[in-house]
Amino acid sequence: MKKIILASNSPRRKEILNIGKIDFTVVKSNYKEDVPKFYNEAIIKKNSLNKALDVSNSINYTATIIGADTMVILVEGKDSVCLIKPQNYDEAFFMLKNLSGKTHKVVTSISLVDNISGKNMTEIEETFVTFRTLDDNEIKNYLDDFKPFDKAGSYGIQDFVSIENINNPPKKSFIQKIKGDYYNVMGISLNKLKEMMEKF
Repeated sequence: MKKIILASNSPRRKEILNIGKIDFTVVKSNYKEDVPKFYNEAIIKKNSLNKALDVSNSINYTATIIGADTMVILVEGKDSVCLIKPQNYDEAFFMLKNLSGKTHKVVTSISLVDNISGKNMTEIEETFVTFRTLDDNEIKNYLDDFKPFDKAGSYGIQDFVSIENINNPPKKSFIQKIKGDYYNVMGISLNKLKEMMEKF
């Protein structure tokens, strides 16, 4: 049976693949992703594909490699601004303040690569997340308690709502509503991945 490799060391993506009962191993990609200021579909697709290709070129056995890239996007006027991983506490606070009371979009690009034939496939999944209005103390307490500085947009969806209560988030949750795939916001859409693997 052909091996499946996840080209990511993300704990969230590993957790999601385990939830989906996908038998995989991790080989971390060394590809340095392009992080644009404004959202560009071609760039996010390039990032996920190049992560998978980087790993494909580093192994010498038959495998299907999964690459993924997630971007948090906030529309401000005519611009679709990418909220990347914050560099520090102040940046994280500013991002969450910007997300307060608004709906933003989480886009994940998933790529599959066959390392022998070179065949590849890339698709994207979009989820819309609405935050309730937050006060400054709530944001500060969250940053102090959860330290989400390794996450795009400065938050982890699993900190606020679970797959079980997705349609009825707790009152204290920053998240008011989710339209789309929960796991996509966490790091990779399980449904999209399985659908792609069946086609691939």
